[in-house]
Amino acid sequence: MSLSNPVKNILVLHGPNLNLLGLREPEHYGSATLQDIDQRLATRSKQAGVKFAAFQSNIEGELVNRIQHARRDGVDFIIINPAAFTHTSIAMRDALAAVKIPFIEVHLSNVFAREEFRHRSYFTDLAVGMISGLGSKGYELALEYALQQTTGD
Repeated sequence: MSLSNPVKNILVLHGPNLNLLGLREPEHYGSATLQDIDQRLATRSKQAGVKFAAFQSNIEGELVNRIQHARRDGVDFIIINPAAFTHTSIAMRDALAAVKIPFIEVHLSNVFAREEFRHRSYFTDLAVGMISGLGSKGYELALEYALQQTTGD
């Protein structure tokens, strides 16, 4: 999928409990902290000349508000790890559908190798793609895809 306009502004959204990365269940989520992930993404975005912002919240309404503000802020592409809201948030799904900003859904763990309730996502059918089970590298791969959209590759 090529976007009609080059990507110049990327937003990364992190859902609940991702602020505990590095401490929380490293067997599922790895040892990288959220700050580590955001720093790597910010550095790569800067190298590419792309504006970057990251936002984390444990509160569904705050994430909905940030998604809605993304259009006003000129966001061209969203990378989102909805975390537990993946399986519950119709409100976030509706916000993403409303703003019509392309996005990639990222999950650190392989959600399909875990509990059955984690197999259902309210976001995947709207997403450009989904990356699951590659740890923090999944965010970087999603970013590289978004950056490629600047050239139409």
